[in-house]
Amino acid sequence: MGDPISALTPAAEAAAPNPRRWLVLAVLGSAFFIVILDGTIVYVAVPDIQAQLGFTQASVQWVLSTYLLTFGGFLLLGGRLADLLGRRRIFMIGIALFTAASLCCGLAWSAEALLAFRVAQGAGAAIMAPTALSLVLITFAEGADRNKALGIWGGIGGVGGTAGLLLGGPITGHVGWEWIFFMNVPIGIALLVACRLLIRESRDPALPRTLDVGGAVTITLALVVLVYGITEAPALGWANPLTWAIFAASAALMAAFLVIEKHSNAPLVPLRIFRSRRLVGGNIVLLVAGMTVDGVLFILTLYAQRVLGASAVQFGLMTAALTAMSVVGSFAGQFVVTKRGFRPVAVAGMALIATGSLLLSRIDVDGGLFRNVFLGLLVFGTGLGAAFVGAQIAALSGVRDGESGLAAGIADTFFTIGGALGLAVLSSVTAARTAELLATRDVDPDTAMTQGFQSALFVAVGCALLGMLAALMLLGTRRVAGSHRSRQLSAK
Repeated sequence: MGDPISALTPAAEAAAPNPRRWLVLAVLGSAFFIVILDGTIVYVAVPDIQAQLGFTQASVQWVLSTYLLTFGGFLLLGGRLADLLGRRRIFMIGIALFTAASLCCGLAWSAEALLAFRVAQGAGAAIMAPTALSLVLITFAEGADRNKALGIWGGIGGVGGTAGLLLGGPITGHVGWEWIFFMNVPIGIALLVACRLLIRESRDPALPRTLDVGGAVTITLALVVLVYGITEAPALGWANPLTWAIFAASAALMAAFLVIEKHSNAPLVPLRIFRSRRLVGGNIVLLVAGMTVDGVLFILTLYAQRVLGASAVQFGLMTAALTAMSVVGSFAGQFVVTKRGFRPVAVAGMALIATGSLLLSRIDVDGGLFRNVFLGLLVFGTGLGAAFVGAQIAALSGVRDGESGLAAGIADTFFTIGGALGLAVLSSVTAARTAELLATRDVDPDTAMTQGFQSALFVAVGCALLGMLAALMLLGTRRVAGSHRSRQLSAK
């Protein structure tokens, strides 16, 4: 079916906003939602998957790790391919791959088959996420509308993460773990149809339609190795020579990537893009936000279930408070960005994250889940929404349309690597402090574990304060309400 909107010329498109832009956002947001949902819904199903497919206790973690490694490693490449080959085309390829892989995951007949299909699913998600965000940038002109759209985007991410925690248990318990994957299939098919009807093709005709193969290979391998090193460091030990060898390999691949990009006629990542203090500052804040949210939620999950004896569903319901306030923070943040600029929103968001982490560090072995974590989650969630939307708008502002996929891929990569790093660092701090207390003091395991969690939450406070400092130093106060750019699209 033809797309009547795609017939608009670039000049007419720059003058008049897309009349279907909010419907387009609904489609893109739905794709983003299932990517985020899939990142958390599998957690609850892991025991059933292990029992039915014969995973060992050591190997079952790869059900999660293969997805994370592929997703984190291919985000940058997925975003850049959208710029080079057409955003709608690449987005639909990502949806098709994710949908087919989800079907195969549900039909998996062995542990090896499931891991292979999880790799494909992670690759599809890595194409979908940055490409969807780049389409948001193309659909909404820089200014109040785009800020509102990115505020909604941040809220979708929060709701998706909590929905995964809430839905995983009932779906696994009532119809089987296979359905956490099967449920993606009708959604994916509906998204493909909606893309065809609502989203126009877009691509900068000035960009060469050639892929920097050397750059693509080196940066993808570098990111995969980096995420692998971060996720394995707690088990191997941060001082283990193998850990440092993994990080050294990633650094060497990144150095090779920089050399390739410097001499490439059509680089995958033009290095001049990092001259923007807003882009660099926004991505550093996104990195820290990813560290705090994933690390803190992981610590609180362990605390709620191992110390307080709460169920996964009870904890999922409690995190709804964080989700609700993150949505509030996102909407309030985008409004303030339009009026006052990026920096005050990102700084205030990071300050609230630090405050929330400090409140959560007061957890103890007595009392219920509500008394110990509810207030901290409210404050933390508000800060997370504000920091995320402020940093994301900063990182994506002023980016050329021909590089919107690249900028989106960089932002998603920083946030994802931050999440992996936060999990690794805070879990390592918890384990080290707990082991120290059990070895040197006469304390019961619950007390030792709780004090280990407290130490990790203090580290989260420090991370948030560093993020606040980065926002103060690197993000300007530029307002974006009246800023509009012309966009160069090739109509299909």
